[in-house]
Amino acid sequence: MNKFPRIGHGIDVHRFGEGNHVTLGGVEIPHEYGLVAHSDGDVALHALCDALLGALALGDIGKHFPDTDPAYSQADSRGLLRRVMSLVTERGYGVGNCDLTILAERPRLSPYIAEMQSRIAADLGITAECVSIKATTTEKLGFVGRREGIEAHAVVIVFPVE
Repeated sequence: MNKFPRIGHGIDVHRFGEGNHVTLGGVEIPHEYGLVAHSDGDVALHALCDALLGALALGDIGKHFPDTDPAYSQADSRGLLRRVMSLVTERGYGVGNCDLTILAERPRLSPYIAEMQSRIAADLGITAECVSIKATTTEKLGFVGRREGIEAHAVVIVFPVE
């Protein structure tokens, strides 16, 4: 593998279903619904996993943690992120920074962003200042605007470490 900085991009979406919280960025957030998923449905961490895997051309989260495998039923996405990070470090790379955008009409995410940054930074082995998380709505447009689910996008840069 050529050793140069690489960038990756990831997207994930889950619809709302039964539950009393959503998990985003590794943080449980009270909500009138949960997210329908094979794992804990953390769209932010799933998008980040895809961005990391994409940066090193390793496929996507479904390739590494298929939803057909019962081993990943209700899986903690922070555990999945740490496993993806081990693939990154095994190949001689580290994370420079990541930038996540979470699209949701509800719940309000701003009170939870600092904790998300802290948890993601710990899992990536970087400082919280290198983890950007933004929350926005879609101005009531599309499935997010109709409050049918949540969407997340992630961009990450990885670089070779000596």
